[in-house]
This record gives sequence, C-alpha cells and structure tokens, in this order.
Amino acid sequence: QAHFEESGGGLAQPGGSLTLSCASAAFTPPGYVMGWYRQAPGKERELVASVTSSGSTFYADSVNGRFTISRDIRESMTYLHLEDLKSEDTAVYYCNGFLPASSPSRVQFSWGRGTEVTVSS
Repeated sequence: QAHFEESGGGLAQPGGSLTLSCASAAFTPPGYVMGWYRQAPGKERELVASVTSSGSTFYADSVNGRFTISRDIRESMTYLHLEDLKSEDTAVYYCNGFLPASSPSRVQFSWGRGTEVTVSS
C-alpha cells in the first residue's frame, strides 16, 4: 500500500491554476521534509518543491514564483498550488518525504499513483 495519496490533478488551460493535495495513509514523522515531484512523459522524476517541518521551502527554478508548497503537519497533509500553468508543467505529480540531511532523491516511502496534470488549450 502506498504511503501517500495524491489528488487534485486534471486538465487546465495555459495560465490556469490547480491545487494538488497529498494525504498520508499512515503516520509520517513530522521531522521529514515533504516534497512534490513530477515526471513528464519520457523524462525522469524531478523534485519541484519541498517544505520542512519548520516551513522552510525550496522551489525548482522552473516553478519558482508560480508554485506554492504548504503543509499541515497536524492533518498530515501537504499541498501544492500551481499558478500560471504552462504546457511544460504537464506531468504526473507525486509527493514523498525524505530526511532533512539527505538528498531529495532518497525518499523514505513507497511512491503513490500520483495525480496527473495536463496543461493544454
């Protein structure tokens, strides 16, 4: 069973917005960094944003200023708000957690099914 369940994806027009949600199916230690990743067709999965337990955030250059990550530790939820969407944002989006001192590629949990975002007019 996947540790996280992603939702909120769909079809959006260029310039549009979406909000993705990530729910933990089981206990996730609050000290983990939570990240949103995406995998576009034919490409490797990449980190787009992350948030620590204290609220510090990181954004990939490609989404900085357009995406906002947030986290509700009490509810074990992580969100990603996408604005000013572009066609290159089309991908399957996943969430996962990693230890603060480790690389974002070293996720600690099994991958969920993700939620698909398609940006097209």
